[in-house]
Amino acid sequence: MEEALHRDVIATNSGNLIFSDAAHKILETPNTEVVSNGIRTVVSTAGRINEEYDAFVVPLANAFRPSFESSLKRLTKLISKLRIPVVVLGVGAQTGLDYNPARLKPMEPSVREFVSAVLDRSASIGVRGEFTEQYLKDLGFRDVEVIGCPSMFLYGQELTVEKRAAALTPDSRIAINGSHSAVRDGGLHRVITRTHARYPHLCYIGQNLTDARQLYWRDVDSPAGRITEMPTHPDHPMYREDKVRVYIDPVTWIDDLRAFDFSFGSRIHGNIAALLAGTPATVLCGDSRTLELCRYFEIPHHRLDRLPEDVDPARLYEEADFTALLKGHRERFERFTAFLDKNGLENTFTHGDSGAAFEARLRSLSFPPGIRPWNDADVASLTSRFGWLQSQITGLSRENARLRRELARATKAAAPAPPASVYRRARRAVGRPLRRALHLRSGLRSGRK
Repeated sequence: MEEALHRDVIATNSGNLIFSDAAHKILETPNTEVVSNGIRTVVSTAGRINEEYDAFVVPLANAFRPSFESSLKRLTKLISKLRIPVVVLGVGAQTGLDYNPARLKPMEPSVREFVSAVLDRSASIGVRGEFTEQYLKDLGFRDVEVIGCPSMFLYGQELTVEKRAAALTPDSRIAINGSHSAVRDGGLHRVITRTHARYPHLCYIGQNLTDARQLYWRDVDSPAGRITEMPTHPDHPMYREDKVRVYIDPVTWIDDLRAFDFSFGSRIHGNIAALLAGTPATVLCGDSRTLELCRYFEIPHHRLDRLPEDVDPARLYEEADFTALLKGHRERFERFTAFLDKNGLENTFTHGDSGAAFEARLRSLSFPPGIRPWNDADVASLTSRFGWLQSQITGLSRENARLRRELARATKAAAPAPPASVYRRARRAVGRPLRRALHLRSGLRSGRK
């Protein structure tokens, strides 16, 4: 657990693992070996990728947003060096609920360069929904296909969501989720507070690395970490009551959600995880990235800015209708696999074992449970944390000692000769003429003899 947080294996948001795991499973067939190149883009690996692989597949989320522009540019540099097909699975643009792309205007050159590089190496580019499709078409691109997000096809054309309870009661198990912006600026903290008061078995599921570090280390040393309205903050009552979790693996996340009656909140992949578990979910949309996915997949949703002040999850549960989601799932899956076929990629459901081998490998592994709030002071909890910290200190001490030795050697090799003393400089200045004069005088003496 400590190492996972230290290395940030969730790439700041565990929602990334839901669609990346799905993409890995979907693309693995008897004829295809899927190898992950990791979360981070390393441009210098282009040569090796060209030599060793037949295609470069990029599952993306809301990549067309100002805060991701530098990463998008780095990815474009890598793609521009590739000579193999490049396929993008479901990229999205992010703006407000009004779908106004004005905030994306400054980064248009970066988006154009990225999409052009991809389309030079593929038949089409897959986008998450209607807004991103129109955004790219307005930029002049035509080979754009709406395919949603791979996460929804983790189980292929199979999707079952069932209301197991006639209605929610105070005894119901409810999961709630939300981004920092939705809690801080969207009023979600008020919804959390009211729901917490009404439902004793409520559990908040965070997704950010900040959330995870707050639970495991009680680390609040960041702007996001200091938002006390977040249930992941140590001062929040839900933290003290052990009603908060963060998952660093989709397997445990989805498995745990099977035991809940309902999930709701502003996190799209938090609620997709619930739907994949068969648990009813409603998304509270705070921006275009969540809204366009909900519209495409027909997931029950409400706009966060139009939510009633006294909203109750019991009412959201009662209103949630999953008929369109389930009825249209097969058609959307076939559209997704047709996109893969068009771009030369096989999928496990058509060309393989429907992911059975992938699932068997996952089930053979031991995954850590969801991270819980650090409310304990028992020896076991302290031993794990302090043991890891001690190993880090030992490792860093050895590395520092090695670096000091290397620095000392390099400094010694590069050091100039010590400055000469005044006496030595004086001898240098007069020594040669003096030796010449002495030599001449000796010669004269020899001549006289």
